[in-house]
Amino acid sequence: MNKKLLAVAVSAVLLSACNDTDTKTVEVIKEVEVIKEVPTKAVTSVKNVILMIGDGMGPQQVGLLEEYATRAPNSTYNGRGNQTALSKLAHNGHLGLSLNAPHGANGKLVTDSACSATQLATGIAAGSEMIGLDDQGNIVETILEKAKKAGKATGLVSDTRITHATPAAFAAHQPHRSYEPEIAEQLIESGMVDVLLSGGARVFMPSDIKTDEADRKAMADLGAPESVYKKSKRSDDRNLVIEAKEQHGYALAFDNAQMQSSEADKLLGLFANSGMADGIAYKACKADNSCTQPSLKEMTVKALDVLSKDEDGFFLMIEGGQIDWAGHANDAGWMLNELLKFDEAVEAVYAWVKDRDDTLVVVTADHETGSFGFSYSSHNKPEAVTLPGDGMNGKDYKPKFNFGGLEILDTLYAQEGTFYDVIGEVNGNYDYSNATDQQWKEAIEKYTPYTVTYEQAAKVNATQDVNSSGYPLPQFDDFSDFYVYDTEDFTAKVGRVLATQQNVVWGTGTHTAAPVPVYAFGPEGVTRQFSTMQHHVDISNKMMAALGLIEE
Repeated sequence: MNKKLLAVAVSAVLLSACNDTDTKTVEVIKEVEVIKEVPTKAVTSVKNVILMIGDGMGPQQVGLLEEYATRAPNSTYNGRGNQTALSKLAHNGHLGLSLNAPHGANGKLVTDSACSATQLATGIAAGSEMIGLDDQGNIVETILEKAKKAGKATGLVSDTRITHATPAAFAAHQPHRSYEPEIAEQLIESGMVDVLLSGGARVFMPSDIKTDEADRKAMADLGAPESVYKKSKRSDDRNLVIEAKEQHGYALAFDNAQMQSSEADKLLGLFANSGMADGIAYKACKADNSCTQPSLKEMTVKALDVLSKDEDGFFLMIEGGQIDWAGHANDAGWMLNELLKFDEAVEAVYAWVKDRDDTLVVVTADHETGSFGFSYSSHNKPEAVTLPGDGMNGKDYKPKFNFGGLEILDTLYAQEGTFYDVIGEVNGNYDYSNATDQQWKEAIEKYTPYTVTYEQAAKVNATQDVNSSGYPLPQFDDFSDFYVYDTEDFTAKVGRVLATQQNVVWGTGTHTAAPVPVYAFGPEGVTRQFSTMQHHVDISNKMMAALGLIEE
């Protein structure tokens, strides 16, 4: 910051006459304002860190969001400057890239969410699918745990499950991400996390919750809707929700109204049995004001309200996790709506932090999912048109390929259901043994703005082999080894038949090793170090140093 200092300049003019005895001195005093640069000491530490993770949000996904915001004919950003919250962070902060693969001597080329989040949480190399462990399997203290021990408040927010890989890696320690019941126990028992807001109640429920009337009544008496406690993924009779309330001092919330009305400093919000509402469902309920679950934005604002009460500061991780789920499904329309939901939460964080100098915001991804991209094709080549330019020399303008019209962006946004809704419409149990081409055609056209032929529907309906449950697997003519989720990969078959209408291509049903964007906003002395090529372990160490949890 520049400071203005007022100085008094005294100018003395000595007038000497030839006669030494006739000497007269005239002093002229003039007050002038001098602008002097006084550099202030750069701010290199902060009280709060907010880490936002767009799971699966590589540079391609960011490109989709920015293209929609700035160029879709009916963009929902029209009237708002056509500017995403992510672009506000980029324009007013710093932008870099980060590698994210399993680090260290035993590293691999491609990461999963557990490994990537663990590296972001610990600043140490981690192994694939590990939670809160180093690559040798040792427990490592995370940034959240360090912050808690330093007296700061802590929080985890996700629109997936609170025990899912990304949030789990910040406050649990398990040899594999699939140990969600054990992760739930650690989250509640450790005392490390003050605010937990997400889905995933199924691993908090006793195993007999579907049939035991006393267990069901206990949940209903707490104000939980049946949709939250409808089934369990536990193998014992523990009710971790009740334990959280009675033994660990958590207030409870199971819908948006309960969350908003809570004034507690410790809050456990479980808003779905598994994952929370997807971005398309959120768009629909938001339009008619029928949402009962809180949005990612509303959970973010609530977490900030609670954690900011702590005068010592806080650490908060917020995950937009279903960007990744849409990428795995090769579902571009769903993915766009998830990006919009995540950007809405980023906007809330930006509004909270933009006038502060005590908070670092880092927005990044754990990895890219799906190898997504817009691509030009030989499908539906454009017709020749006449252009008025003087360089055309009487010739028509006729590109050789279809480069994709901007109206595609609007059709992606307009999708009315995910590809999981499509395959669920055909068979809710994922058993497509007796599915017909007609069923696939009708389901696709019900939930998407596209029409398909019976020939295309037949390609989706094609199966090969069976999985361990005896259900048929989708038939892939290419890259079958990169579609690993059995019957769920029928979603990718839907993506393939819609590809030419969307100008969209997908390379995989899993992750890629693409470097991911890193947005840093806050004091210049803290954020400029993120404007580089780095690795996720570096991001973690930079955040911990900014909070004073480790020495730089």
